[in-house]
Amino acid sequence: MPQDAPVRSPAEVVRLQYLASATGDMDLWRTVVAPDIEWTEAAGFPLAGTYRTPEGTIKGVFERLAAEWDEWTTHDDTYVVDGERVVVLARYTARNKATGKDMTARVAHSFIVRSGQIVRMEQIVDSGAVRATMQ
Repeated sequence: MPQDAPVRSPAEVVRLQYLASATGDMDLWRTVVAPDIEWTEAAGFPLAGTYRTPEGTIKGVFERLAAEWDEWTTHDDTYVVDGERVVVLARYTARNKATGKDMTARVAHSFIVRSGQIVRMEQIVDSGAVRATMQ
């Protein structure tokens, strides 16, 4: 993080990540994730796996979501903070491009924030709701 950058709480860093991804501002998103980030999408989710580095995460997650879904939105409803861990209880909403079906799925994201950057994210999601929308 640059020396003149504001000091943000872990929850503020996570919130900024959601705002950046919602607007497609990947330059801003890169500023709040660590160069060695580990981003894990849950088993059973269409993008399941662990992605490393900002570029790997952008290609493996954000670009694929944009290619397969319209209006993908993460509604970050509730934040639970314990030191460097931030758990966000949220909902996904989107429309699948292939089927035209709308989707709503419950999700929790567990972030670890160190020195103002996200170093780890783990997704826990209702993958069944997502997969049903894709069929």
